[in-house]
Amino acid sequence: MRAIKTLRDLGQSLWLDNITRDLLRNGTLQRYIDDFSVSGLTSNPTIFELAIKNSTMYDADIALRSPSIQSGEDLFFDLALADLTGAAELLHPVFARTDGVDGWVSLEISPLLAHDTNRTLAAASDLHRRAGKPNLFIKIPGTPEGLPAIEAAIFAGIPVNVTLLFSREQYLAAADAYLRGVERRIAAGLNPAVASVASLFVSRWDAAVAGKVPTDLTNRLGIAVAQRTYKAYRELLSSARFQRAANAGARPQRLLWASTGTKDPKASDILYAKALEAPLTINTMPEGLLKAFADHGEVGEILAPDGGDCEAVLARFANIGIDIDALATRLQDEGAASFVKSWNNLMDRIKTKMDLRRATV
Repeated sequence: MRAIKTLRDLGQSLWLDNITRDLLRNGTLQRYIDDFSVSGLTSNPTIFELAIKNSTMYDADIALRSPSIQSGEDLFFDLALADLTGAAELLHPVFARTDGVDGWVSLEISPLLAHDTNRTLAAASDLHRRAGKPNLFIKIPGTPEGLPAIEAAIFAGIPVNVTLLFSREQYLAAADAYLRGVERRIAAGLNPAVASVASLFVSRWDAAVAGKVPTDLTNRLGIAVAQRTYKAYRELLSSARFQRAANAGARPQRLLWASTGTKDPKASDILYAKALEAPLTINTMPEGLLKAFADHGEVGEILAPDGGDCEAVLARFANIGIDIDALATRLQDEGAASFVKSWNNLMDRIKTKMDLRRATV
């Protein structure tokens, strides 16, 4: 518990990377907010697939809504919005107390739209309207096709969690899209304080090179990429471009560490949480990591604004044939494909439950 307090005191927010109806209804999420200083929550198609698969708590809603809803996608978003608006209400006191810095929940648009700019923007607008909550982010992937939709959503005043970022370059492209949206709002005489976070996925780097690198480089690639990205983040916040926007009322697009659960069973379960402590950032933790960090968390060395030794470490990976840029592109593509797979599984599961309900009517 002391480590969690230390994180909060140094200026890092701790969000939960999970949502289930059980968490909401049995008081667990409220306990995490009260006891573990959880100040936000993220979700994705995989999380919802597991939630609906492993619980019967959605069955009554599916039965109730099935007769009036034709598509599994529409039914899913009804279910997801019910959960996330409930979580948004629990987190609203945090949102109010921090003036909108924390207290957010996130809902992802259909991953089938990841390469379709226009439909991504339309879906983001629709979900934002349906949610009706000021503290709900719409998650849009930071793919090349997603970047124009991010800019357009920010210009439209829709808070965005940019997801599926894997490198400094992908982060900077997302940050540029965010700032273009903000600058368009300033030019149009609109309030530029539209919230956004940029989610950098960390542990998947190390999973991708597991068994292919020397022992002393094991589980170091994701952290080095995060250090490099943190340096770019701090430089952007210090730039004349951002400071002009901030002077007009814009807020920073906060950097969020995603995929921070340890994949390697031989490594510490708090490996990434300990390594990625830094002010003005967010660590979104899966439930197991949250409990582990509360139980035996340690605060390591705070990330250096200059990136520390990241370039030396990354040079060693390059010397053994790891192409960082190519791997970043591959990881983003694989991440999008993984969410599509979970999405399709989720749609199949909901359709099966809808069909069973209709067969009994």
